[in-house]
Amino acid sequence: MGPAPGPGRAQRVKSEAASGAIVLATAKGSVLLDVDGNRYVDLAAGFGALLLGHGHPSVLRAAGLASERLLLALGDVHPSDAKIALMERLAALYPEKGARVIVGQSGADAVTAALKTAVLTTGRPGVVAFRGAYHGLSYAPLAACGLREGYRAPFASQLNERVTFVDYPGDAAAGARALEDARRALVSGDVGAVLVEPILGRGGCVVPPPGFLGALATLAREHGALFVADEIWTGLGRSGALLRSQVEGVVADVVCLGKGLGGGVPISACIGSDAVMQAWRREPEVVHTSTFAGAPVACAAAIATLDTLSRERLVARAADLGARFASALAAEVAEVPAVAGVRGAGLMIGVDLGPRPGAATLALARFLEAGYVVSTGGGGREVVVLTPPLTIAEAQVDGFVAKARAALQSLGA
Repeated sequence: MGPAPGPGRAQRVKSEAASGAIVLATAKGSVLLDVDGNRYVDLAAGFGALLLGHGHPSVLRAAGLASERLLLALGDVHPSDAKIALMERLAALYPEKGARVIVGQSGADAVTAALKTAVLTTGRPGVVAFRGAYHGLSYAPLAACGLREGYRAPFASQLNERVTFVDYPGDAAAGARALEDARRALVSGDVGAVLVEPILGRGGCVVPPPGFLGALATLAREHGALFVADEIWTGLGRSGALLRSQVEGVVADVVCLGKGLGGGVPISACIGSDAVMQAWRREPEVVHTSTFAGAPVACAAAIATLDTLSRERLVARAADLGARFASALAAEVAEVPAVAGVRGAGLMIGVDLGPRPGAATLALARFLEAGYVVSTGGGGREVVVLTPPLTIAEAQVDGFVAKARAALQSLGA
């Protein structure tokens, strides 16, 4: 299936975009239909969460069978067999034996667990985080959210005050400055966690220079802080690797997974080394849990997702197809005045429209008219973000590339 304009598509899309949204009705694979019957190719995939596309049969089958067996267990008191099986699978993703897992309900939940782990391990409340980063909007990750000040400002009085923000680097010179800024923050002795996305996600698909993550991890450990890799966007194949931090040769103390883990069903995980996670074993009892954390249906969906990623070799496919996609797109829009560059890794690609706040929002409307759903990124919404399902057909990618120039040229210089 590809984009097929219905009667009056452009007129309806313009009207809907002006009000902020189209209304989605149904979807399959990489194709979306709205309530008016207009069809779109999905290059957003639930903000990157639908790794296998909409309604993947393996996920639906696993979730359906699980729902017939057991909808809800009793947390950590009487867990389900599906939760135990998933935790074993997730622990095996960590590069060292003996890893331990906390299962959560969202990416923000996983980051909260990671920051709690850092405090329990180090006794220090401080955090080094990055401008442009997005870790979720519940209170612990919100304090470390550097994407937009407006997200934090109304709640600043209730947030952790000991967060130091550093610029996220996109080149070697910026990397050196970021490392020096991080070092100055760490010297205070108050920092328990360095929290970083291996590739900046909502911040605009910024890829740090080679060696940056390794140097940052070394700095953290030299100063007694945990290195926390937020792989909620980058992990499980989205960036062309199961864990992007490992591509850089880094073993994080704690790894956060979410988004695509459940194949469209909400679930997340905080995974850490045995030595670090032992900090949770103390008196009086301290836990991180919730009623629906590790629910059997979500765990079954996550196991099915992991199985499908492996069986269909989707991680390698994302790396190969993403490289071809980015290269073809960069060539197609190279002469478009509005485009400053194309960047990213795997099927996590950003089209930078330069220092033009809101430009990507305008581009989103143009792509809707052409039959494609994209998302926006960057602090000023100046980056078009492309995170299609890892299962997307090459013809659908090629179709987008063919229409990208015209859509972006309409934005002007």
